[in-house]
Amino acid sequence: MANKIDYATKYLPLLDEKYQVECKTSILDGDQATVKKGSNGEIKVAKLDMDGLGDFDRASGYTKGSTQFVWETIKYDKERSQDLRIDRLDNQEALDLPFAKLSGEFMRTKVAPETDAARIAKIAGTEGISKKEETLDTGEQVVAALRACANKMDEDEVPTESRLLFITPTLRGMVDDLDTTKSKKVLEKFKKVIEVPQSRMFTAITLNTGETEYGFKKAEGASNINFLCVEETAAVTAMDQYLKYFTPDEDQDGDSNVFKYRNNNLYGHCYENKLAGIYCSYEPAV
Repeated sequence: MANKIDYATKYLPLLDEKYQVECKTSILDGDQATVKKGSNGEIKVAKLDMDGLGDFDRASGYTKGSTQFVWETIKYDKERSQDLRIDRLDNQEALDLPFAKLSGEFMRTKVAPETDAARIAKIAGTEGISKKEETLDTGEQVVAALRACANKMDEDEVPTESRLLFITPTLRGMVDDLDTTKSKKVLEKFKKVIEVPQSRMFTAITLNTGETEYGFKKAEGASNINFLCVEETAAVTAMDQYLKYFTPDEDQDGDSNVFKYRNNNLYGHCYENKLAGIYCSYEPAV
């Protein structure tokens, strides 16, 4: 039988793979060129800025502008955790199947929804982004709202080829049901359309501590989000996942195979020089 370290090393990639599939916002995760994992709850994100053009002078030569590429150190937003347990009676030699099922459901129903909701709420709540409060009851209204978003980004010179549109399945369905030139053309203004359930699309959420309640919920006074458009370089997210394994003999609280899961999450860092690349449409608060 594999030892404890082998189990943790073996199963963590399964969690990472499932996260990429189930988490709608994983597309915003930074790569090695934009994110450096640090220590002490810190992470470094790449920040690029530069001056514009100036006159060329034949005597003194080129304008002496500046180009800034720095690694900005920021804090992770939150650490979250949970015990995943499989009773001893499940054959320990065949632990792969029960753990794969358990971890898959855990990621699909708990980790991914919470992570998406926290990221979307943080990005949508960033000061300086474009926001519009509106009620969208028809496909025509959704198309008009998406056109307003696209027009604003066009005027602000936000690249079309890197706009990500997070939208509820209901509103996306309204657009598809129109099946018109207008409805098809407006979606061409976005690189990728990602359907996110309304249960993950709020302007603010509350993360439960696990003392009496688990998971998350819509914050009091928060609004439902219709859609959120994020240009790929305007915001960055990151998540580190950790896993420890303990045998039933080591389980002090029962008689189970115990996988202790923990993550450290950067729910979203929005670059102050790229705020034009974020647009949020939301409903009036009820």
